[in-house]
Order: sequence, then structure tokens, then C-alpha cells
Amino acid sequence: MQASSPTSVPPSPPPKRKTPWWIKLLLGLVGLIVAGLLAVALVLGYALIVATPNLPSLDALTDYRPKVPLRIYTRDHVLIGEFGEERRDVVHIRDVPDNLKKAVLAIEDARFYDHGGVDLTGIARAGFVALTNGHATQGASTITMQVARNFFLSSEKTYTRKIYEMLLAYKIESKLSKDQILEVYMNQIYLGQRAYGFASAARVYFGKDLQNLTLAECAMLAGLPKAPSAYNPIVNPRRAKVRQAYILERMLELGYITQAQYDEAVRQPLVVKGSGKEFSVHAEYVAEMVRQMMYAQYREEAYTLGLNVVTTIDSADQGVAYRALRKGLMDYERRHGYRGPEAFIDLPADADDREQAIDDALLEHPDNGEIVAAVVTSANPKEVQAAFIDGNVATVQGSGLRFAQFALGPRAQPNQRIRPGAIIRLARDDDGDWQITQLPQIEGAFISVVPQDGSIRALVGGFDFNKNKFNHVTQAWRQPGSSFKPFIYSASLEKGLGPATIINDAPLFFSAAETGGQPWEPKNYGGGFDGPMTMRTALQKSKNLVSIRILSQIGTKYAQQYITRFGFDADRHPAYLPMALGAGLVTPLQMAGAYSVFANGGYRINPYLIAEVTDQRGIVVAQAHPLVAGENAPHAIDPRNAYVMNSLLQSVAQRGTGAKSNVLKRTDLAGKTGTTNDSRDAWFAGYQHTLTAIAWMGYDNPRSLGDRETGGGLALPVWIDYMAKALNGVPDYKPAMADGIVSLGDELYFANLTPGHGFVATVGVSQAALDANGASDTPPAEVNAQEKEDIMNLFRGGH
Repeated sequence: MQASSPTSVPPSPPPKRKTPWWIKLLLGLVGLIVAGLLAVALVLGYALIVATPNLPSLDALTDYRPKVPLRIYTRDHVLIGEFGEERRDVVHIRDVPDNLKKAVLAIEDARFYDHGGVDLTGIARAGFVALTNGHATQGASTITMQVARNFFLSSEKTYTRKIYEMLLAYKIESKLSKDQILEVYMNQIYLGQRAYGFASAARVYFGKDLQNLTLAECAMLAGLPKAPSAYNPIVNPRRAKVRQAYILERMLELGYITQAQYDEAVRQPLVVKGSGKEFSVHAEYVAEMVRQMMYAQYREEAYTLGLNVVTTIDSADQGVAYRALRKGLMDYERRHGYRGPEAFIDLPADADDREQAIDDALLEHPDNGEIVAAVVTSANPKEVQAAFIDGNVATVQGSGLRFAQFALGPRAQPNQRIRPGAIIRLARDDDGDWQITQLPQIEGAFISVVPQDGSIRALVGGFDFNKNKFNHVTQAWRQPGSSFKPFIYSASLEKGLGPATIINDAPLFFSAAETGGQPWEPKNYGGGFDGPMTMRTALQKSKNLVSIRILSQIGTKYAQQYITRFGFDADRHPAYLPMALGAGLVTPLQMAGAYSVFANGGYRINPYLIAEVTDQRGIVVAQAHPLVAGENAPHAIDPRNAYVMNSLLQSVAQRGTGAKSNVLKRTDLAGKTGTTNDSRDAWFAGYQHTLTAIAWMGYDNPRSLGDRETGGGLALPVWIDYMAKALNGVPDYKPAMADGIVSLGDELYFANLTPGHGFVATVGVSQAALDANGASDTPPAEVNAQEKEDIMNLFRGGH
């Protein structure tokens, strides 16, 4: 936009006094004399280089090893992390685009291929201009001299340093070819935004590989070495554009480009990548895990050696997992009400002061992905207006106010009321309209692995890494609740029980005197007891009393050792009956490995994250050698056991507490919900033959999630959202029946443990009582004295 014409003409500046011609001539002669003397000095210096002991060794150049950051990629080579003070991509001179080389030479050293390291002609010209103008306006440093300065000298402006710079330039030219010098320069030079070298700058500023730069982009990058902060197109786009235009003019003058190329480049608008989201995939927890592993091995050198780490993460799966977990956590927030604004500020009456106050406040409350912060400027029950940090204003109306409607009413407490000066969170709904929301206090975790070899496909350690760096996948030791029951059931199969075993779902009570501590009266979720039922039905319904009786039957010490086959720590699962209800401690990572045993036919695999590590030359320095089911992985459980457990867990997913998974319209899904005491943790652990996935939710400082919140209502929807995308196009899988399994009366048995031949038909109920009661949904049978005594032995350390 053109500026309006001034109302008055400013006074003309006084005319400059012209320098007499004879002074100009004298100054010119002096300049030539100085240049001549300097040339003689340089020639003498060049001859004495070998005898000059103070010049440093050129090993840093002849054996050039630049600091290149640690970079972390998905298995499909999407960059998800970069660690190191200097962003740098090393590139060979042969791979540098011709336009970029010409742009750099045009502005930095047009006679680079003609001089011997020091451009005497350029020095004389610069000296003459400096004498005639009274100050320096043209530089005389060659690219070789800049290399000498960047590697070996300080940036102080003294004649001594300049002489050393020139002498070093001659020495460099005697050891390296012109192309080698230019290659070092183009990889070493600092270009702003922590970018060192042009290849890194191309990625930082334009999000491109060097080879894909246009002429206009090459000219812009070539303008950065002189002053990266002044000509940075992110920080100062106007000055960057002026500098770019000047370089294009120089290229035209030197015959490097045609008039048509110049015209096209000048017209091209520059689309700078900017300082927004650095990586296209949210895998911050993954990147941090890899950084820690690399640092443990290489220490500080991990950030300078140019190591490239390829993880097992799939970028598409990771993106789906990230969105699914965030959606699940935000859905929970919406069910549990609005807590009120995050903070309040005073809004000054002056418009400029108000704008500054809003900016200052929102800097303390950064955006969180799609959930953005805003300061309320006006509010009533029908409309809220709020300003963003960029100055734009959002208007929230209708359904967008519903979540926070109470906070707009007269009964809201002062710290909950939405009023001018309140800092709130907004997000767009499916129609693109703004709605009031809030950042969740609840946390979550999600991990998926390939059960055949343990390669991790997706890992999300929490709602937002920048908000909470605690990795809930690997660091959160939580009670698994009912999601742990399958491992107790698996142990029972080895003790003669099976899916058809009838087990009593009847009450139990232990006094403080009996337990030696607190009285204990375990209950089922929702209360009530259903009496005798099959083990399959009990797992489908997640009956707590049945699980306790199963554990009592097989013995707590035995079960404690058995679960270590799946990768659990025995010392985190004390050998007491509450272990049957998941009262021990696990991590989501452990659960992923454990459930993979059921998914892959009984093999113990180790979840792993790093597939390959290469150095900056592409040479492999480390490679994963995973345990693979059916090849080198050891058996954790008998294949018969894995087959029966898979059948039981498929029943849970199809007809039990995990039946919501039927929305995926698959017959090969298996898994188990988990809800701990007082609903402090919510789990769903499940799998398809090609993918195991675990979802968890809870508060970091454990407290109830709500009386009606369960693993099936909280964690299972996250699991479903992920599996819907991850299993798209994957055919249904039906495993072949394992050897040693027989089917009798539509139920599965171990061939050597059939009715009348070692099979345990009932637990906690006599056969006579079972025959008398008939169907399993009759009133519960009483707990007999022997059963009570057997269970009490566990409290006394028996079994």
C-alpha cells in the first residue's frame, strides 16, 4: 500500500561539499601504494608460510568432520526428531545446484576460481573505495579467507588477524582444491535459525532438499552469510527480499543467468516454511526415548556425529494413535464439566496497552495443537468474543458455549466465571465453528507393537510432551486391574482348568483377624453375584470372585512365578489373592509385550524401537536383531495354552466387556478391559494377529475417574479408533488349531486333560450342588468350609 502524500515538504538537506579533484587523485595514489605494499607483503608472507610456526594445522579442513546433529526417523523415513546445537546436512559439491553455486559466488567471491586465496584486485578496489569515501563500503574477503576465519580465527577486526587470515588462505589453497574449499564453505557457514550449511538452510527455510531449490530461493539463501539475522526471511522478510534482488542483479551482470531467468526469479513469491510446527508427525515421546538411548552410548558426541536413527515407528500409525488418544482424553473432559478459565488478566482501556497485555498473557499460555488459547474481550450467556495472540478475534455462539454454559451464568463462582480478561481454550468443531473447551488434567498412554517381532509401530506417552514429559508408556507403573486376569487364567490352564470349568461367583469375606491386616471383602464391578458359571463366561463378564477362586485353586506362589514368562516382575506382584484382580504394578510397555504372547502363538518377544543406526556417510553402525516368533524367540507358554487363551479373549471382544469392538466388523479381535479399584485406572489391552495395542487412562496422582468410568468406556474407544485405521485392508485371521487341542461339546480342552481324565470340572462348588442347582444363573452356592480354609492358607503363606 502506498503512503499518503505529506502535508508539508521537509527542508532539503544542505548540499554536500565536493571533494577537490586533486585530493581524490592523491587519495587514489595513496590507495594504490598501500595496495602495492600489501601485495608485496603477501607475496613475502606466502614465501615464508612454511617457516611460520604460528599458523595452525589444517587437519580440521583436510579431515573435515563437521558437527552434524542426531536425527531420528520413522521406518518410512519421516523426520520426527533432531538434537544438536547445529542443524547441518553435509552435501558434496557435486550435489550442489549450479544456480546456488553461482549465486554464492556472485555475492561473495566472483573471482573465486581465478585467485590464489587472496583477491589482490579486490583488495585494491576496496582500498581505493574506502579512501575516496572515507570509510569501508566494499569487503575484500574471499571464500577461502572466510573458511580460514570460520575454522581457525576469531571475528575481531584487527590488522594482525587479517594478515593471519590471508596467510591461512594461501596455505588452504596449497592443500585443497577449489571445489574442496567451496564444499567446506557451503557445509560450514552459519545461515540463521541454527542452520549450518546450505543443505540444512534449504530444509529449515523452505522445507526442501537442496536439489529442489528454485533460482529465487537460491538467491535468497546466498544472501544469508553476510548477516543471517539481518537477512533472515523468517525474522525480516522485507530485507531478505531486497538482498535477494541485489544478488539476482549481480548474477545477471556476471552473465550467470539470462534476462528471462532474472525476470522470472524476481517475480516469484517466496513461500518460507517459517517457524511453525517443526515435524509433520507427533512423535515427541519416541524421539526423546531414542535421544536418551543414543546419549547413554555416545554421551555428548551423540549430538555432533551425524547419527541417523531409523525407528520401527510407522508415521501413519503414529499419527492415528496420537489423534485417537487425544480425542479419548478430550471426550472424558467433556463428560466431566468445565473447571473454569485458566487465568485472568486486567484489560487496559487503551487499545495498544490492551493488545500488549493480551500478547503477554498468551505467551504464558501457549497453544496446544488444535486447542488454542485466547483472552475473553466480551462475554454474555449468548456470545463470547476472545482475542488470539495474532490479533484475530473469535466469536463463540450457540452450541459452542454449551460446555461452559454454567460459567457464563450468575451462579458461577468468581474463579469459574467467563468474563472479560479470562484466559480460555477454544477448538473448532466438525463444522469449523469455535467452541469453548479446556486442557485435560487426566493423562493417557498408547502403544502398539507387531507381536511377531516386537517392533513398536506407535507410541504416545501422554496428552502433550511439551506439557508433561513423563512417558506414561514406559515410566508409569499402574495397577492393570481386570486386564491382568488373562495371565491368571493362562496359569490355570496348566493346572487342569479350562474354558468349561464351572466356578462359583459367590461372596467372600475375610476379617482383619483372618488376613492379619485390613478386612477384605472383594466385590464384582456393579455388585451382585451370579453363582456358578463357566470360566469362559466369567472372563467375558470379568467376574472378580471367580478370578480369586481360580488363583486360590492354583496357588499364588505358582501364579507369581508363572507371570514372569510374559515379562512381568514378580516382586511387583506380591503372592496374595488381590493379584487376581490386577493389584500389582505394570507399565503399558510391559502389557504390550505380554499380550503379544497370546497374539503370536505363545512366543516371548521383546518390544524394541530402534531398527538401524547409520553415520553421516550412510554406514550402518548398529542394527536390531529382534527375537522373532517361530524363528529364534523362546516359548513363553505352550502353543495349546496360547490357542485356548486366544479363543477366550476373542469371546471377551465379541460378547463380553469388550463387545464395543464389534463396530470394526472383524472376527479376529481379542482383548480384555481393565478397571482398577475406585476406577483409578482404565485399560484396554487387545490385539489382532498382526498388531497388539494397549490403551490406558488415569490421573498422575491416582484418584477416581468417576463411578461410571471403566476401561470399556474410556480406553476401548481409543483402541477402536486406532485399530480401525491400522487394520484397514488387513484380512481376517483364523489360526489353525494347535496340536494337542480337542473340541468337545463346542468347548476346547487340552487333549491330555479332558473330563474324567485330569480336567478340573468345578472350583468352589461341589458337583452335587451343581447338579442340584442346574443352570448357572441360579442363586449362588454357599462357600464351603474347606474352600474358606484353602483360601486362608494363602494369607498365611501356604500353597
